[in-house]
Amino acid sequence: MSQKVSKIILGIDPGTIVMGYGIISVHGQQLELLHMNVLKMNAKKDQHIRLEQIHRKVCELIIEFKPTTFAIEAPFFGKNVQSMLKLGRAQGVAIAAAIQAGLEVCEYSPKKVKQSITGNGNADKEQVWQMLQRIVTIREVPDYLDASDALAVAICHHYQSNALVPAGGKTTGKGWEDFIKKNAARVKGL
Repeated sequence: MSQKVSKIILGIDPGTIVMGYGIISVHGQQLELLHMNVLKMNAKKDQHIRLEQIHRKVCELIIEFKPTTFAIEAPFFGKNVQSMLKLGRAQGVAIAAAIQAGLEVCEYSPKKVKQSITGNGNADKEQVWQMLQRIVTIREVPDYLDASDALAVAICHHYQSNALVPAGGKTTGKGWEDFIKKNAARVKGL
């Protein structure tokens, strides 16, 4: 691609047994898949060892790909409190690695990620995967959909950071007067 890379986004789908990750580069409005895979951990190993593996892997990805932004899927609220606690720890360790590297961290709900990719917040993993194949060139189907989920998080962040109104729904300006003051050269006389 001839355009200069404007940003690199590392997307994470946190998990205590399988953590997905996807890295994209942005060239203007063109997206390029740099890498997508999973960190598969042994469920029989101590939970704290797995947390250390997550931290180490995120640090390695940051060193290798030098992302400018870190996006992670926020855990959805389920009925199993123990599962939520474990998932929250995995997410926290990944976020800590990103913050330690000085990266901006953004979280997205699973529904927001699906909506950004497919237009439907209730889409299933296969629908998300099919849309991802249309958005970026993907040569092979991943062994785990956690990898494509992480890629979806990265692309969701790109879409949300380029939205006319930020994801939180709050505009940064203070109305038309502020806009005119900041864009005086663009205002034409009536």
